[in-house]
Amino acid sequence: MAEEQETGRPTASDSAVRPGFATGLFLGRVETDLLTLPEGDPRRLEPAEERFLARLRDFCEKEVDSAAIEREDRIPDQVIEGLKDLGAMAIRIPRGYGGLGLSSLCYLRALMITSTTHPALSELLAAHQAIGLAQPVLLFGTDEQKRAFLPRCVREISAFALTEADIGNDPYRMHTTAVHDRTTDSYVLDGVKTWTTNGVVADLLVVMAVVPGADCGEGAMTAFVVEAGSPGVTVEHRSSFLGLRGLENGCIRLHRVVVPARNRIGAEGEGLAIALAAQDTGRLSLPAASAAAAKWSLKVARQWSAARVQFGKPIGRHDAVAGKVSFIAATAFALEAMVEVIGRRAERGDTDTRLDAELAKLFAAEQACVVADELVQIRGGRGYETAQSAAGRGERGIPVEQLLRDVRIGRIFDGSSEVLRTFLAHDLVESHRSREEEAAPFADGPPYGLGGVLDSHIEFVARTSRRLADELASAAAGPAGGLDARQRVLGRIVDIGAELYAMSASCVYARALGGVDGPPGELADAFCRHARLRVRGLLDRLGDNTDATDREVTGRVLDGRYVWLEDGVVDASVDGPWIAEPRPGPAKGPNLRRIVRSSGTADTPRRPNGAADAARRPDETTRRTR
Repeated sequence: MAEEQETGRPTASDSAVRPGFATGLFLGRVETDLLTLPEGDPRRLEPAEERFLARLRDFCEKEVDSAAIEREDRIPDQVIEGLKDLGAMAIRIPRGYGGLGLSSLCYLRALMITSTTHPALSELLAAHQAIGLAQPVLLFGTDEQKRAFLPRCVREISAFALTEADIGNDPYRMHTTAVHDRTTDSYVLDGVKTWTTNGVVADLLVVMAVVPGADCGEGAMTAFVVEAGSPGVTVEHRSSFLGLRGLENGCIRLHRVVVPARNRIGAEGEGLAIALAAQDTGRLSLPAASAAAAKWSLKVARQWSAARVQFGKPIGRHDAVAGKVSFIAATAFALEAMVEVIGRRAERGDTDTRLDAELAKLFAAEQACVVADELVQIRGGRGYETAQSAAGRGERGIPVEQLLRDVRIGRIFDGSSEVLRTFLAHDLVESHRSREEEAAPFADGPPYGLGGVLDSHIEFVARTSRRLADELASAAAGPAGGLDARQRVLGRIVDIGAELYAMSASCVYARALGGVDGPPGELADAFCRHARLRVRGLLDRLGDNTDATDREVTGRVLDGRYVWLEDGVVDASVDGPWIAEPRPGPAKGPNLRRIVRSSGTADTPRRPNGAADAARRPDETTRRTR
């Protein structure tokens, strides 16, 4: 699980990079050329990438027992080693350092394969490659650091240690310190990090710490590479969550850990910029996993809705269920479109896609939760039952309830939805305040050239985009301090923009697939119709809402006015402080760090490749249970 992090963006330094589609969208401009995909089937990758993904899929289908990971809350050592052997830990590391040197889009496709095998696998890969050591070193490391650490990242696991118990989305509350010893040119690190994904199994850590009295200002956040086996580094606790079983996430104590100055990434005080830049490059990891979850949900919904008969016909033929299946199908198409369109544009490097990716993260996380909930409803009681229990009754074990638990974290990590909306809205308002020219006026019926009904949907996007620009300009003209009282109004503007982006990406993707009048066009049209209804509702709520009343009621709740309503229930919570205060000093318990053993060391049984595989029907779901 990537950690809770601040989600603001550094200012683009390369003026030659063109603003992305999302930037223009909030300024009243709809530039669909920024979403255009290359000629040919956009789903095709380079031959070497296709071969890698085929090997990865074969490994996941034959060598990974996803039910065992869920049951035992652990990825077996031989599975982790198998992923290393495939090069899955080094997809984007340049070949010169021993990696595969493949594209970001190939990396996102790999996450889609591994996340639908078991999400703990994709989190292992993403925490290592998106925000782990490789990305900060590639972006900010010296040549010496690249030569020293990138080859190690091919097989050694890394983790990113930023979050602390009291940080949440405010990194300036950090307590971990790094005191520079000028006599030895080293730093001494002290502090406690929480919710560090891969922290339990990591060989290398990227640790964010405050350097007291640094020249760049008191309390300057700085990034360090720390050997996980160093004296004073202790994994004190392995965390457990609602979902994502098998996730090696833990609490790490640093007590007088000596780190040589050559292991500092960037200068003192550049830690936050490094953290944000690394996060920006991996922002599409969650949309990719969300798209995969929706695609798997569609497969289950299609099969089950055709097989389950009630009142004389398949449930999918009943109107109440048909609406849910249509929503899942259309949303799966839109999420895939966003990943493919933004992923390819980001790979080109000529466009600033940071805002695009943040909108995709926000939209994908929210919609994946709705898709999973609708799938549970379609499956009924079987959707609430575990896959293992269903298999025990003699039915196919389909982990729908697991999906619901697993996708829920998307609305919280990598910046919660509420924080993303607030930060994005703040940035958008500030961009309007600093504008020197008005947005280009909208002209009715622009020749977007997508064809048929898709052009009408893009015209709706353009009209609504202009409305958003006007709303943001109005907010920018008001007092700066008034934005806090309008967080939900501005959040709705961001949500509208995300819907418009998804509509645009869906239409462009459908055109690229050559199916404006075929299946892709049908799905894009269905999604846009759904999105237009949601957008109209959000637009209505910009002026007609209960925001002021809600603030008043919440103030009274916090003041204890309604405490009487809490009577008559039992609180089963475990006693303790709401937020644990960091207590520096040596560890008082055992080191729970897990060292992954090399291949050949038995851990848990592999999934058999024989009769069970032969019995599996070609159309059967790939998330298996045993």
